[in-house]
Amino acid sequence: MTTLAAVPSPAADQTAQTLAAWQAREADLRAVMRTCGLAKPEDLARRSGLQFFEAMFRGEIPYPPISQTLDFLVVEATHGRVEFQGKPLFAHYNPLGSVHGGWIATLLDSAVACAVHSTLPPGKAYTTVELKVNYVKALTERVPLVRAIGQIINVGGRIGTSEGRLVGPDGTLYAHATTTCLIFDPAPPE
Repeated sequence: MTTLAAVPSPAADQTAQTLAAWQAREADLRAVMRTCGLAKPEDLARRSGLQFFEAMFRGEIPYPPISQTLDFLVVEATHGRVEFQGKPLFAHYNPLGSVHGGWIATLLDSAVACAVHSTLPPGKAYTTVELKVNYVKALTERVPLVRAIGQIINVGGRIGTSEGRLVGPDGTLYAHATTTCLIFDPAPPE
């Protein structure tokens, strides 16, 4: 009797390719984005939102401390779209045995708010005034990486709205969110 070797499905191949691409992108960024800290006010004032992310990707501006604390990183930014990537860890678990909703909400908040940020001209600031998260499926450390993908819905002179999805490398949706951000002129530095 002849047995056939297990042949990976096209979906499994695609998932493995996506995961490998995500891991490679993160490794490339971590090699350059070595400094954790706060951007200087002048770094914010003289760059558009998209230029700010591009400078961060080149290591010219530090990545934010929350990324180090919760083990996630901004990995892609274009005008109106920003992606963050994170590894669900046991340290992120709630008492019920899955990743705490706060970790998921923080990852999604970062993506959807930064999607608005990516559209801003130099000299503008923003803050989240509302975040709505829908949890679709429990997330555990068995999922190797997730991506929070934020995409603008509309950006006006004072208000920006965006939506986001938290997905695994196989396309599984774990949560989705919407946000409203207030856009304003920051106070001059002292």
